[in-house]
Amino acid sequence: MRTNGWKPRTADSLMLYVFVGVLFAVGVVFGALAVHALTLEQQQNLSGDLDRFVKTMEAGMFPDEVDTFWSRTAFYGKWILLIGVLGLTVVGLPFVLALDFLKGALVGFAIGTVVSEHGWKGILFALASVVPPNMIVVPAVMIASVAALSFSLHVIRYRLMQSKGKLRPAFVSLCMMLALMLIAVSAASLVEAYVSPALMRWAAPLLME
Repeated sequence: MRTNGWKPRTADSLMLYVFVGVLFAVGVVFGALAVHALTLEQQQNLSGDLDRFVKTMEAGMFPDEVDTFWSRTAFYGKWILLIGVLGLTVVGLPFVLALDFLKGALVGFAIGTVVSEHGWKGILFALASVVPPNMIVVPAVMIASVAALSFSLHVIRYRLMQSKGKLRPAFVSLCMMLALMLIAVSAASLVEAYVSPALMRWAAPLLME
């Protein structure tokens, strides 16, 4: 009985991970293409901002690591908690998907901006700046999203449509998953505060050549 009850949930989770993953990938492509949709003036402004940022990196002028850690932890934490709250409301389910798409678009836009300006050198800089923290943040956002979507679907399936089933196990599972993802994004903030600056300091001169 337990095995038969677990299989559908496992299958549902896998389908949700695939769906969220595809949605994120579409967002990345959209964000990367959006760079080319900017006007010439907007592209020039972005290029100027990027050049100034690279020069500060090359000069070793980085924000305070502790301030960076706490600010990024707060930012990522709010993102995870917002996903959780939207999942709890059930009606916020489409907005969870919108956040996944938006996260992909932001990553794609950041990478696309650097690559469009500096080609393969931009790829190296993106690998040093954008990729390291997002190797943790993106999976954390996806896992939190699947947990939130699973809770919403559980409520719709077993409470709204069938009026049976317990909410507490699903609620506890969601809260535990969100707590773990908050820890994960805190680790990503550590990477962004202490590891990324060192990598960017190495990669910045490449863009100035």
